Amino acid sequence: MQTLTSNTDHRGVLTLTLQRPEVHNAFDARMISELTAALTAADASKAVRIVVVTGAGKCFSAGADMHWMRSLVDASEADNHADALRLARLMRTLNYLSKPTIASINGSAFGGGLGLIAACDITIAAESARFG
Repeated sequence: MQTLTSNTDHRGVLTLTLQRPEVHNAFDARMISELTAALTAADASKAVRIVVVTGAGKCFSAGADMHWMRSLVDASEADNHADALRLARLMRTLNYLSKPTIASINGSAFGGGLGLIAACDITIAAESARFG
C-alpha cells in the first residue's frame, strides 16, 4: 500500500494510518481504494478485534485532495459517478464494519476527513485537534 500503513498488534488492534502527510493526508482514488480494501480485509479477519484509523504527521485528514478533484473536472459524468460511488463504498464499509472502530485524531480534520470520523464508532482527539 502506498497511501496507508497497516499494523496489527498481539491483541488484535489493527491501526490503519493515512500516509500522505505532505498533503495533510488528503484522500485520492488510490487512498480510497486502499482504505476500502484494508477495511474489508479487517472485517473478514478473525485476528482483528478492533480498528483504529489515524493520520501520519500533524493532520488527521484534510478531506479530498484538490489536485485529484481538479482532475475530475474533465472526467465524464459516468466517471465522476463511479468515483462518488467508490467514496460512498468506503464510508459505508467503515460505518458498517462488524468490529469496533476508533478515529484517533492527532491534528486537523476537514471536509471528507470528518466523514471518516463520523463513520467510526468512537473518536479520540488530542487537545490540539481542530475540526472544520
